[in-house]
Amino acid sequence: MEFQLLGPFAAHHQGRPALTGLRRQERCLLAVLALEAGRAVPTGRLIDLLWNGEAPPGARSTVHTYIGRLRAALGPDGVHVETRNDGYLLRPDGHVIDTRAFEDGVREAAAAVGDEERVLRYDRALALWRGELLADVADAALRDRIGQRLAALRLSAAEERARLLLTLGRHEQVAAELPALAEEHPERERLVADSMLALHRSGRSADALRLYRSVSRTLRSAFDAEPGRDLRALYDRVRRDDPALRRAEAPTYAVRVRGEWLPWNTGGDPALEFCNTYAGWGGERLPGSEWLRGYRTLAVWAGHLDLLDDRTVTRLLRRAQERPEEASGVLEGAREFRSALYGCLVDEPGAGEGRDGGGGEGRASGCGGSGGRGRDTAFARVAEVVQEAMRHAVFVRGDDGLARWNPHPDSGLRLPLHAVAQRAADLLADPRRLTVRACPGKGCGWLFLDTAGRRRWCSLGVCGRAGVEGAS
Repeated sequence: MEFQLLGPFAAHHQGRPALTGLRRQERCLLAVLALEAGRAVPTGRLIDLLWNGEAPPGARSTVHTYIGRLRAALGPDGVHVETRNDGYLLRPDGHVIDTRAFEDGVREAAAAVGDEERVLRYDRALALWRGELLADVADAALRDRIGQRLAALRLSAAEERARLLLTLGRHEQVAAELPALAEEHPERERLVADSMLALHRSGRSADALRLYRSVSRTLRSAFDAEPGRDLRALYDRVRRDDPALRRAEAPTYAVRVRGEWLPWNTGGDPALEFCNTYAGWGGERLPGSEWLRGYRTLAVWAGHLDLLDDRTVTRLLRRAQERPEEASGVLEGAREFRSALYGCLVDEPGAGEGRDGGGGEGRASGCGGSGGRGRDTAFARVAEVVQEAMRHAVFVRGDDGLARWNPHPDSGLRLPLHAVAQRAADLLADPRRLTVRACPGKGCGWLFLDTAGRRRWCSLGVCGRAGVEGAS
């Protein structure tokens, strides 16, 4: 049997419709069971969903009657509904269910290597949606109760696909497809930003500004909120016709891994690499200077530096697609940890108070030392995350025969953060900590280890050239 839930509910067996003769609530009951195929759904929950908390007398008996009719109508087609304790279960039995095909497609897209391949897989997954979930048998209240996770996954997939298309220079395609979805979901600022950027690059700046104003009005009226800082900044740049918006920003000093731009390795330690950006922390930011743009980038970076294995990274990418809000929270925490760790390492007055700058020359004297309250605050923030990571750590022996502490898989989406926190703890507790330098090059500030006591510049190979050194 082929079940189609992403749109009007339909089921086909060997090419013919299989729901003929079933009443609306019977179809709705079957759809809920298909959505949970392989898992028992308690009768009480079925009653609650079918009647939205206002079940009539005899609802339990009515559900039992519906199940009997479903078994009689669909049993000959190989659809088996089993009684499990106080509930019912639809046996998967090789049935094709579009919701599961969609989830599998999104996971495959997240794990694909090339941008074009990822776009193709996202296209296939998103094409399964023919409208709202169970558009003809579920009302808005029921859809909100059973379909929030799928709806969020759909939006996350659309956002990731748009980002890939913009990277590939296919802004006109994004401009044609995304703005309507952005207006429908003004709370998803990434959708709005990518729509505005695509419209602007397609020569439709007025439409980009109009979209922003429409979203702003909706946010104020429906959510009593204002657009975020990044979205407001983009609006100003579009209004000023910033030339940098007309082309995709190619990151400076970056490598491409799993479709993500990651900064060069220059620091000699994963904790330092986590602090470094493409363009460093000092002076005017260059394209791509904020490398930690999304949770996907964080997970791929952790794998690239061998903090996590490839299988774990793939699993995290899949879970992040399924739980976008949780992933966003972890990303925000990772950025805060990075700022505190950088401030702790450069040991500047006021470091760790949210400042993203740096670039000062010289040696850090100890992040918990006599540098003042700012450094103590930075160290306290770092220590908090490190202690959390160690509470979730396991002691294992690697293939090289050496034992080490690794983040526990139960850490979920916080695995990459815990992994880098452990490496930060190793560095802060090691005498190498006293050899950390911040590159004095203008627009740089990358951190690196100077264990020989002879290096002044980081290993970018450009900071110490003639003209650059004098400028710093």
